[in-house]
Amino acid sequence: MRVRVEQTALPGIGVRHDMVTTSGRRLGVVTHRNGRRDLVLYDQDDPDACTADIPLNDDEAEALADILGASLMLGQLSGLRQQAAGLLTEQISIPAGSPYVGRKLGDTKARTRTSASIVAVLREREVIASPDPSFRFEAGDVVVVVGTRRGLDGVTAILADSDPDG
Repeated sequence: MRVRVEQTALPGIGVRHDMVTTSGRRLGVVTHRNGRRDLVLYDQDDPDACTADIPLNDDEAEALADILGASLMLGQLSGLRQQAAGLLTEQISIPAGSPYVGRKLGDTKARTRTSASIVAVLREREVIASPDPSFRFEAGDVVVVVGTRRGLDGVTAILADSDPDG
């Protein structure tokens, strides 16, 4: 049985690859532009929530890939470009008047409501990859969202406090 791997470009950061195991656990690898990789585990109850982020250097990533069977993963990723054709990435600013200024990312329930994922937040010169649900927004933050056009529009509406559900 094939496992679906989602590839998401993270502008200014790198690339994220996610998958869901048969037990329902979501995990991923964020490959940064500088070569650093983070193994990311998501909360079972909130797929937007990162419960663990394990930085790996090149040697550690190579060892893990060897353990898991790099050739199998590469074969799956080769077909990924076609599957990801409908995914878009967008950067959405948190305006000063947003009701989410000072509130937690988890309060948005963005993924549950829109099927789009907030994969990073840009704050001043810092990139916060895979922010967890306890992450608090500040005015001027820019969230990096990945999803379909409808999902991206939904997240934009949530952050602007217009109900995307109607």
